[in-house]
Amino acid sequence: MVSIVVPAFNEATRIGISVRKIQDFVRQTPFQTEIIIVDDGSTDGTADLIRQTQVPGLRILSNTENHGKGHAVRQGVLAAQGVYVLFTDADLSAPIEELEKLLEVAMRGDADIVIGSRAIDRSFIDQHQSPFREIGGIVFNRMVRLLLGLRIHDTQCGFKLFHREKSLPAFNKLTIMGFGFDPEVLFVCSRHGLRIREIPVRWSHSEGSKVNFLRDGVRMFVDLLRIRRNSFLGRY
Repeated sequence: MVSIVVPAFNEATRIGISVRKIQDFVRQTPFQTEIIIVDDGSTDGTADLIRQTQVPGLRILSNTENHGKGHAVRQGVLAAQGVYVLFTDADLSAPIEELEKLLEVAMRGDADIVIGSRAIDRSFIDQHQSPFREIGGIVFNRMVRLLLGLRIHDTQCGFKLFHREKSLPAFNKLTIMGFGFDPEVLFVCSRHGLRIREIPVRWSHSEGSKVNFLRDGVRMFVDLLRIRRNSFLGRY
């Protein structure tokens, strides 16, 4: 079974479309799936819209207040029942069909974690972010490589597949609940000896991002320092 985890915060304008796209995809797949939407304290009726879709195999986890994307992903992974867990952004910037590419690599036994990447081959990007954001992402990932030693080109692409059982110890050790959780979970998985593969995926920028480049960029850099400190203190 493959579990598809979608963190959602105030996604009423697009969550219904995304859920139907996921449903159309899983109907055609030969493997068993479950869909878990984690409504992280939305105030715009996101959870009600999800319930109205009436998709078989869909579960909704609702938080009364917003905790952050990392918290929502962790919550979904811990609740999942699949052998593999995909987490994907609610806007489906990476089309759900790209799951097949990640799953193929994982099931060959080549990796315990397979992550989608925009940086390995940018010809896969259909709609780019602004140059300012793209340059900022490149700088951030270079800081990840420098401070954490992760040889990953794009830690922030919201399309990652985990072998659930092998990854659970890392998710249980997460301390960062916001947007900076990606490098932390990958760093901890790497420290636990899990094999991580990065492959290019189709991707298209979607308007309405919850990320404030300057504010969240500073927070994410601070998060990298927190990860280094936690590692030094033996918390992982």
